[in-house]
Amino acid sequence: MFEPLDDPGPSFSALLRMSHSSASPLSGAQRAALAQTANASAGLNPDLPLRHGTTVAALRYVDGVVMAGDRRATEGNVIAHRTMEKVFPADRHSAVAIAGAAGPAVEMVKLFQTQLEHYEKVEGVLLSLEGKANQLGQMVREHLPMAMQGLVVVPLYAGYDVTRREGRIFTYDVTGGHFEEADHAATGSGGRDARTTIKLGWRPDLERDEAIELAVRALYEAADEDAATGGPDVVRGIFPMVAAVTADGYEEVAQEEVAARFAALVEQRGLGRGQGGGAP
Repeated sequence: MFEPLDDPGPSFSALLRMSHSSASPLSGAQRAALAQTANASAGLNPDLPLRHGTTVAALRYVDGVVMAGDRRATEGNVIAHRTMEKVFPADRHSAVAIAGAAGPAVEMVKLFQTQLEHYEKVEGVLLSLEGKANQLGQMVREHLPMAMQGLVVVPLYAGYDVTRREGRIFTYDVTGGHFEEADHAATGSGGRDARTTIKLGWRPDLERDEAIELAVRALYEAADEDAATGGPDVVRGIFPMVAAVTADGYEEVAQEEVAARFAALVEQRGLGRGQGGGAP
């Protein structure tokens, strides 16, 4: 289909651009300009608040990594959505979580999933975890024109490295730079409080249940301090998403288990206050 010098190789986005199909993705500047034009023609203010995802976190444990994210999306100071999904499987052995402008973030995740699958089909081999992190960094870099206009997307990437046989975590900045974190990371509006909670409770020999409990506690503390982060909603039965990635692959933790851990945490906090002391 392509001349040797024009071959897009294993890059799915390059394939779309070179095929000149109607599905070819627009540049960030073009999409932002189209959005502003559409809003203006509809009589809308182009500076209206957009939906934003908030807090996501990841931490290593003995068998891999645990990743968690709250479910709230906001528009300014308004709750826009209560059940947004922010943790996704990137492929069998990795996961990606999103914070920032919700629409572009979800679009980036879908393109990233397709890119990893496309690479495997074209090359016939799996991309290394470091290579996957690089691919996501390139997508964030291509998104920079939209980020400069306020549509910032900051993903969090983690997975199980089948070569090293350990979990690894990568964080990003808006320019596409990616950095490997040693043990844990968090981003989003409640990221500072989540990071602090994980830092105080993390240790190298955490088991699965302990890692999930620590992730749950981190989101609970973030929601307690940050209005944009959603905590457990017992009335509606809405709880944060938690997933584990190990040598066996990506696995989403059942909502029943997450709900039970939040219930135990709330009960523990209630007992602490009843005894006149702080939370343990």
